[in-house]
Amino acid sequence: DLGDIIRGKDLFLGDKKEKLDLEKKLKKIFAKIYENLTDEVKKHYKDDIDHNLYQLREDWWALNREEVWKAITCKAEQGDIYSKYLGKGITYYYYKCRHGDENVATNLDYVPQFLR
Repeated sequence: DLGDIIRGKDLFLGDKKEKLDLEKKLKKIFAKIYENLTDEVKKHYKDDIDHNLYQLREDWWALNREEVWKAITCKAEQGDIYSKYLGKGITYYYYKCRHGDENVATNLDYVPQFLR
């Protein structure tokens, strides 16, 4: 899912060149974000040996996932429902942005995609 892709944890099984191109673009985007950080904040990311900025990407996702969810669902209609079948007859439902619940569904954010 999008959070996994941004955080560099997606198990993309498609075209290898597309995966590498996407990762290269994400590195450029997060390098620009990094360059705009204050020196004090940059110290937090000093241990990023490969300059993949994975911790910055994790932090960015934690701070922005709600806004990303709003952007993804902004054109959904009032009655649109988003759901995820969890197995054993259980389906997790969450409604279009801000319908009935002010929280973004994040219960699966840190479960590896192949296990969902």
